[in-house]
Amino acid sequence: MNVYDAVASRRAVRRFTDAPVPRETLERVLTAASRAPSGGNLQPWHCYVLTGASLAEVKKRTAERVAAGDPGDPREFEMYPPTLKSPYRERRVAAAEQRYAALGIPRADERARRQAVAANWDCFGAPAALFCYIPREMGSAQWVDIGIYLQTLMLLLRAEGLHSCPQMAWSVYRRTVAEVVSPPDDLVLFCGVSIGFEDATAPPVRTARAETVVFLE
Repeated sequence: MNVYDAVASRRAVRRFTDAPVPRETLERVLTAASRAPSGGNLQPWHCYVLTGASLAEVKKRTAERVAAGDPGDPREFEMYPPTLKSPYRERRVAAAEQRYAALGIPRADERARRQAVAANWDCFGAPAALFCYIPREMGSAQWVDIGIYLQTLMLLLRAEGLHSCPQMAWSVYRRTVAEVVSPPDDLVLFCGVSIGFEDATAPPVRTARAETVVFLE
């Protein structure tokens, strides 16, 4: 698979099979992803890869919190600006509507929408997950580095025939993740990434892309 094909086929998959991902494949991808660029070569990403019993434990503990109506942990960062202006607000709303429409969930069905959101914390059935942390003292430029690293990782997963779903939703239950992975106190959980083979029976969702580039000559 060439780079263009990997970029075109990469998307946030929200239904995986339970087929295991070979450990050697994950190691190969992560070794290659470590070559992602970062300012000053700081490489500010710190990652934990969970499979098997460790991932099952995170899913179980989080599911118990969700079932109990636990709203989650205090945020360590805002996922979105408090007030999204146009056109960003419309893009976010459209993406959500496209996803729920593909799942056959009408706007008024709040229970079904909550269940769809809760699927995040089962990693959408994926058998592997990566939890990406960044040191608390890092600045905005290093958060950009994290994004570059994660995109590199996800494209390499496509080259291996795998799919993924980056999920900032995991930061909502960051303390539960920490109970299992025991990260140092100076790290902030940025996101989880569900990893596995796509369930081909799931309805595909392809969100639109805006024109955001201006050429000057």
